[in-house]
Amino acid sequence: MKFKGKRAWITGASSGIGQSVARRLAQQGADVVISARRAERLHELAAELRELGVNVHVAPVDVSDRAAMEALAVTLAEQGGIDILINNAGTMPISPIINGRVDEWDQMIDVNIKGVLYAIHAVYSGMAERKQGHIINVSSIAARVTYPSAGVYAGTKHAVRAISETLRKEAIRFGVRVTDIQPGSVDTELPDSIGHDKIRGIVKSNMYGDEAAMLKPDDIANAVVYALEQPAHVDVGELLIWPTRQEN
Repeated sequence: MKFKGKRAWITGASSGIGQSVARRLAQQGADVVISARRAERLHELAAELRELGVNVHVAPVDVSDRAAMEALAVTLAEQGGIDILINNAGTMPISPIINGRVDEWDQMIDVNIKGVLYAIHAVYSGMAERKQGHIINVSSIAARVTYPSAGVYAGTKHAVRAISETLRKEAIRFGVRVTDIQPGSVDTELPDSIGHDKIRGIVKSNMYGDEAAMLKPDDIANAVVYALEQPAHVDVGELLIWPTRQEN
């Protein structure tokens, strides 16, 4: 029960990596706040996690909704605050820039950058006051490399990497740790957010065509636990996680 007595907030918890992380932390004794847009899935997960004997708070919220995130921040503070933030929510409606799908660019910026910042803002001051806490941002290998059609998505993930490293340096004096986890291809629903039919087909056949070769959500949950379980004087700043057979 490594995390008994801790309270963790996981965004994007209705599926994939977020769901796996919520399960793993609850299994290790953490009370959890699970947030995402799909309330029904959150309540199903909450029922499962409560069977483990932990407290679960369900927060159906869109991370890109600033007012809703600020309201949730007040609720979380009133409940005693957050010890661990897993900033996992993200979207990937990629397309060639020439197509000018501006609404999708805005969506990626709102969720992948602003959503990360809104969640950090919701918990950081409380962590600083208590002189302890851990913020883990789940970004992507796209924080380091890019490829045709992924320019805006990669731009958002490069931003998360920069935000994470800057925050790590700023948070040192408060005893708050910051980790940026950068997975390669993970077997999740993320490609379903691609609205461009041709690009979605290419991504699913090239990057997601061999499920056996891909990372699983539990692999990233393992990485989260690894970062969290280090002693207080150790901050795992970045974890780059490739599927063994992924070249780029």
